Amino acid sequence: MNTVSFFSENIEFSIAYPQKTIRWIQQTVLAESHELSFLNFIFCDDAYLLSINEQYLQHDDFTDVITFSYSEQPCLVEGDIFISIDRIKENASAFQTSFNDELHRVMIHGVLHLLGYNDKSKSEQQIMRKKENSYLSLYDQ
Repeated sequence: MNTVSFFSENIEFSIAYPQKTIRWIQQTVLAESHELSFLNFIFCDDAYLLSINEQYLQHDDFTDVITFSYSEQPCLVEGDIFISIDRIKENASAFQTSFNDELHRVMIHGVLHLLGYNDKSKSEQQIMRKKENSYLSLYDQ
């Protein structure tokens, strides 16, 4: 299918340069030797993502991204990535970066989870950050 789609829930939001962003996501998936079936980005507010976090993960805290994989085959990407625009704005300010840079970092972070990367341990976090930086550099090419 090779489809990347963008949706919003509880907010008015649309991504800048959707075609460029889709190509970037597709390149990232291919670079990791995976195949893209479908990927949905759902942009929402804190309250919406908190309800998902509570309902599906039993966590009672705010987060910037939640990823759900639906793939039953290794190396096939099928999933939903929920992103809180409220968290992106707050994180961009806290980390002194632009909204778009923080948004792209969180988007690629979600994709990396679908590609099999985790960030529970310090070593996993280091690998994840290195991959994020590597793929973020591809966005502007």
